Amino acid sequence: MSYQLLKGKKGLIFGALNDQSIAWKVAERAVEEGAEIVLTNTPVSIRMGTIDRLAERCHSIVIPADATSVADLELLIDGTMARFGGKFDFILHSIGMSPNVRKGRKYDDLDYDYLAKTLDISAVSFHKVIQVARKKDALNDWGSIVALTYIAAQRTLYGYNDMADAKALLESIARSFGYIYGREKHVRVNTVSQSPTPTTAGNGVLGMGDLMEFAENMSPLGNASAADCADYVLTLFSDLTRKVTMQNLYHDGGFSSMGMSRRAMHTYEKGLRFDDVREHQYPFGEPQE
Repeated sequence: MSYQLLKGKKGLIFGALNDQSIAWKVAERAVEEGAEIVLTNTPVSIRMGTIDRLAERCHSIVIPADATSVADLELLIDGTMARFGGKFDFILHSIGMSPNVRKGRKYDDLDYDYLAKTLDISAVSFHKVIQVARKKDALNDWGSIVALTYIAAQRTLYGYNDMADAKALLESIARSFGYIYGREKHVRVNTVSQSPTPTTAGNGVLGMGDLMEFAENMSPLGNASAADCADYVLTLFSDLTRKVTMQNLYHDGGFSSMGMSRRAMHTYEKGLRFDDVREHQYPFGEPQE
């Protein structure tokens, strides 16, 4: 169902790779809600993915850009404004990658060159995108910028590795730039903390399947899907949220407010219960008198 929430609006979407991507779902839904969009990703991601199909479906264009390169971003913003004939209204930052995760380096044995790349790709790129857009005065007043994040920025989750550090930095950038851009142009800057989602990037996280099952059992509404996330992001692009800024907004079925659910407790009880108490009471043999 379309509510035409974004009728007449124009936006730039980073990070659509394939139909598993949250950015892909956001792009489809934005167009359904009346928006015009431009899509972007790195040249290698464009070659690996199927973003051209999405562009055709959305009557859009794809402008290749490395979000860690200010020069690329300047060309991207210029190209986006040329496509739209002027300023636009929203930006989605859906970018994240950790070479340490890809190479199997654990958090207590990080490669620091890889860490620098993780932070640049997954967080500092957000600062670069906003800085370039602001300097070029690319966004209309009351525009909206949204980045995708995860609760590992606040809580330790095994296997999320240095991506947790990157997400913490990402959220800080949203607050800091939200103040500056909001004061000057009424542009809102927010992050959406999404449920664990089986995207191409998400599937690279150690134990992703178990993490999703755990979150599903903990959340009263269950995990939010990529399509659910797209619906939520659209509200942040719309005029219905004109006074929402500098927020980290949880979109996780209630997971972030839970301590323990009955379903999760039942799982723990099964794991802790032993059928043969005697066998497990003395794993190294019974004590000698």
